[in-house]
Amino acid sequence: MNNPIANEALPDDREDDDARKASHRSIARISCGQALTPSQLRDRTVIYRTDVARPEVDAFRDLRTKLLAMVDGNFVTLVVPVSRGCGGSFVARNLAAAMAFDETKSALLMDCDLRQPSQDATMRIEIPTGGLTDYLEDPEADLSTVLYDTGVPRLRLLPAGRPRETGAEYFSTFRMRLLVDSLRSRYPDRYLVIDGPPVIGSPDARILADLADVVVLVAGYGRDTPATIAQAAGNFDPAKFAGVLFNEGV
Repeated sequence: MNNPIANEALPDDREDDDARKASHRSIARISCGQALTPSQLRDRTVIYRTDVARPEVDAFRDLRTKLLAMVDGNFVTLVVPVSRGCGGSFVARNLAAAMAFDETKSALLMDCDLRQPSQDATMRIEIPTGGLTDYLEDPEADLSTVLYDTGVPRLRLLPAGRPRETGAEYFSTFRMRLLVDSLRSRYPDRYLVIDGPPVIGSPDARILADLADVVVLVAGYGRDTPATIAQAAGNFDPAKFAGVLFNEGV
């Protein structure tokens, strides 16, 4: 990890200045048009910054800090539940929101739970031009048509699109890998959070892990047994595995 102490800019560091200005311009281009109110954010179960300390916000800030300490630069985080009902989508959504708290950064939430996609419905976003599956099925599709404003500053959503029984044939394609690489590289100040399907009962989460830099496993508090959690964790490369987050289920 790089030294957190910033170097002082020299008077002739014009290239660095240009890079910083370009970064701020890139953030400005993806800022949302109409920000949601605190009441609307609560209704969508999305965290937001406030002057009053709140445990749930601090928890996601802490998770963000730990992930930033693991990987340099912008990176792709896969969030997957052990089993259905653990609240994996809740964690993915709010981790992405926490990433976007930093006004010099942005985040993109990518819904890859193709059997039961939920992010667009939870955030009440209409998707007239479809989502991930529609883009992957159409070689002529324009990526910009499936990236949606969430109403959360600096946070965009790539919804799953029409539900599919399995994502294996989508996630293992060259077009999917190219998409993830493009989403990561288009803005060097953007973090990509993938909302993945449950690990138990499907190979989709393991396939998605190959596209990610770091994996967060969400276990249902009082729902998943230690043996089941260990079985799920064993599916991932230890070098990428960030750990297990216990959630009451949302």
